[in-house]
Amino acid sequence: MTHATPRHTQPIPSASYAAIDIGTVTCRLLIADVDADGLHEREKQCVITDLGEGVDASGYLSTQAMKRVVTQIARFQNIIASYQNDEHPHIMTIATATSAARDAKNSSEFLEMLKALGVELSIIAGEKEAALSFLGAASNYPNEALLVVDIGGGSTEIIAGRVGETEPATPSAQTPTQTPTQAPAKTPSQTPVKIFSFDIGCRRITERFLKSDPPTKAELNATKNQIAYEMRTYFRELKETGFVPERLIAVAGTATSVVSVHEKMHTYDSTKVHGTVVSKQTLQDVCHLLQSIPLAKRQQIVGLEPKRAGVIVAGLVILETVMNLAEQNSYTASESDLLQGIILNASQNK
Repeated sequence: MTHATPRHTQPIPSASYAAIDIGTVTCRLLIADVDADGLHEREKQCVITDLGEGVDASGYLSTQAMKRVVTQIARFQNIIASYQNDEHPHIMTIATATSAARDAKNSSEFLEMLKALGVELSIIAGEKEAALSFLGAASNYPNEALLVVDIGGGSTEIIAGRVGETEPATPSAQTPTQTPTQAPAKTPSQTPVKIFSFDIGCRRITERFLKSDPPTKAELNATKNQIAYEMRTYFRELKETGFVPERLIAVAGTATSVVSVHEKMHTYDSTKVHGTVVSKQTLQDVCHLLQSIPLAKRQQIVGLEPKRAGVIVAGLVILETVMNLAEQNSYTASESDLLQGIILNASQNK
């Protein structure tokens, strides 16, 4: 799949990149080429490894979880190596970790395990994660006022802004050729209007609130109330800026799973998921279906990755709460997210 990217002032020479994202729930890989025409995907993989299992309560990454991830990253390295050839002798690899690694007291141990594999891991701050997710998702929708939500296992990033927006430059003085009726020169901007990373994620929320199987009505209500309480200030302050979103984009597994469950996809098809506009009613229908049945039945639902079944209900509650607070009647599911943002950022700063 080819994704459009924001315009650059200088053409980008063709280069190959591999982005690895180690999240609280998943390990993901994207191998892509970037040139003046944009980002061209060559390989994309997502594996559920549950690095963050138990971290919210214990504060530590378990040895078993770290070993699962290290084993998967070794497999990713083999895949990256298989793409190196005479045409692409060097693939620049960028590996990042997010919420679970940020929170854990023994992250240094995890970094050393990966370093032994030859992988230099960066544990990125929540706001950096949010900015990269915004870059990846918003690059497909230039000049639209966007609200991007990235629901992870340990955190949720919400970013409002516009890619390709032009804003007047602030001149130090009027130039001789500028008349009073002339507008100041404009420069491209990719700076989000408002950005925040919440310590709210599908695994964290599941472990804190959803103890029953299936979750009780009281547990679900407590979850919704807590999420709304923590996020309400963000949306009030966003409204005060005068920013009005034209589109809500939702990235990551919760948002895309809604599409695959609704469409009853026996085999996940990213080309059919990416760009799909999901109504609030569709989200509510899927949410009602999944939260009303026990885990064993949830794991059998067509379109839902069985390993995601344990945390999907919490993810759906987060997404529904964001839609309500943002006063949006639909969201656009996006396959472009943090991974694409990591590569686009690397190519722009090469």
